[in-house]
Amino acid sequence: MPVADDIQSSWADEVEIDQGALPPPSEVVENGLKIVTEYKYDNDNKKVKIVRTYKIEKRVVSKSIAKRKTWSKFGDSANDKPGPNPATTNVSEDVYMQFITSKEESQRPDDGELDGLKPQTSSVIFKCRTCQGDHWTLSCPFMHSQLAQAKASEAAKAAEAKAPATNKYVTPFMREGGAGRGAGREPPGARRDDVAAIRISNLSNCAVEADLDDLVKGFGPVQKLYLAKEKSTGRCKGFAYVHFKFRADAAKAIQTLNGYGYDHLILNVEWSKPPQNN
Repeated sequence: MPVADDIQSSWADEVEIDQGALPPPSEVVENGLKIVTEYKYDNDNKKVKIVRTYKIEKRVVSKSIAKRKTWSKFGDSANDKPGPNPATTNVSEDVYMQFITSKEESQRPDDGELDGLKPQTSSVIFKCRTCQGDHWTLSCPFMHSQLAQAKASEAAKAAEAKAPATNKYVTPFMREGGAGRGAGREPPGARRDDVAAIRISNLSNCAVEADLDDLVKGFGPVQKLYLAKEKSTGRCKGFAYVHFKFRADAAKAIQTLNGYGYDHLILNVEWSKPPQNN
């Protein structure tokens, strides 16, 4: 049978005995846990007991963090024990940072691949094309002078001299090893691609390339076919171009198909007119 002296009163009875004074908070460390007990009044002016349990962990930190933990507390926490005080300190979640560069990578010499992306060392970001001055070309004071014309001609000559080394597009017949300027031009009266070309109009909007090929393949060899289509729907616009290999075959196709009934429509076939040179 327990001894009467071992019977302890509850904490609520002790608070009543102290005539309303709250007992001081207490800390107990056991089995790797720290138990903090506090007393306070709630919103209804009732005395409540708050018990917080912390798990004690040992972590290896850097020297700077360990040194910062030894600093003395100040302000409202000047007399607090080591560790955070919930009354004055708000402990948030741990934030982990991952550094994508290290000290060794920053000290490594640059390979020069990103030199084009580095900012220019010169403060001048524009230059006049007329006099090479530090102003815009439109506000150049020598725009209409003889000096400007002389510098413009010099700049044009320098551009021509540097032309082979630049990335400017050069037509095939002007490249090195090509036929040269004007070599790709045909003499007057030479055969054009549209000499044996015909235009077929009043086609059905349901016509496709296979229908056009079946319509003209019986007249002779065909070099290429073009069926005009709508971009949005892909349906036929009602006309097409056929390039025959021989002009006689194209003439025979015009004579046969002009006025021919095809897909409930009357076809109109004529020679393809070349675009007029302005």
